[in-house]
Amino acid sequence: MDQAEQLRKIIKAENAPTRPLARIITVTSGKGGVGKSNVAINLAIQFRRMGQRVIILDADFGLANIEIMFGTVPKHNLSDLIYQGKNIKDIITWGPEGVGFISGGSGISGMYNLSRDYLVYIIVNLAELDAIADTIIIDTGAGISSAVMEFLVASGEIILVTTPEPTSITDSYSLLKALNQQPRFSKENTMIKVASNRVATEEEGQQLFNKLNAVVARYLKLPLTYLGAIPQDQMLARGVMQQSPVSIQYPNSKSSKAFERIARDLTAGGTTDIIKPRGMAAFFSHIITGRKLNEKGS
Repeated sequence: MDQAEQLRKIIKAENAPTRPLARIITVTSGKGGVGKSNVAINLAIQFRRMGQRVIILDADFGLANIEIMFGTVPKHNLSDLIYQGKNIKDIITWGPEGVGFISGGSGISGMYNLSRDYLVYIIVNLAELDAIADTIIIDTGAGISSAVMEFLVASGEIILVTTPEPTSITDSYSLLKALNQQPRFSKENTMIKVASNRVATEEEGQQLFNKLNAVVARYLKLPLTYLGAIPQDQMLARGVMQQSPVSIQYPNSKSSKAFERIARDLTAGGTTDIIKPRGMAAFFSHIITGRKLNEKGS
């Protein structure tokens, strides 16, 4: 059996009816500085309080937002899994309230140059996350880099964080336009949900979504779902300064209550039920396959 066939068998086993698959939610934004990592972290904490096992994958290369906000320095990252022979459990750092996180570092970009033997080894390890976590939140970089696009194309469920700033709205549209132009992107199998962050009122959050949704529906024909508003909150900023997420440091704050509400809506299901969980093996195989096809085409 060659490595490609072995990889297909792994993915097929992942999708067997008897094996649970983790729900993968990818959090992204059109520009930096809009609170994307705060959304990822606080949703993870709220999911955890609902009894879910949660792991965050920090895929924002070159930045360490998750570990800084958790006030925890990881001993290992994804590169150690790839190059140092660590297993998946070795590289998980456990943060507050039992939320796990994995620092991506430069490991994910390095996966593209590995042999198939190594890829099989890596993806077998990543597949074990499905047995460790019910929900995996991927915090991507901001903007429309090829690395961000690869994550979004592989995702069945995307949360797009935007703010009322005109540049944020414009960049959010640019990200969706770039995603829509990806040959392997499937709008039928992807749910894109918008969170309006740093708004003064619920009404402003709804208006922000309506504005973005109108132009996206007209020019891109992409369906968007509104998740809700996260208010501008001084307590959230204080939590960041104290390296403690607002949901932990100030659980009764306006923003913490907003994260709780959004997490409950996401957990309630509804339209999310149409997205079949893909599992981590299929997710990363999709990314790697896409990179290989791009290399062949260039």
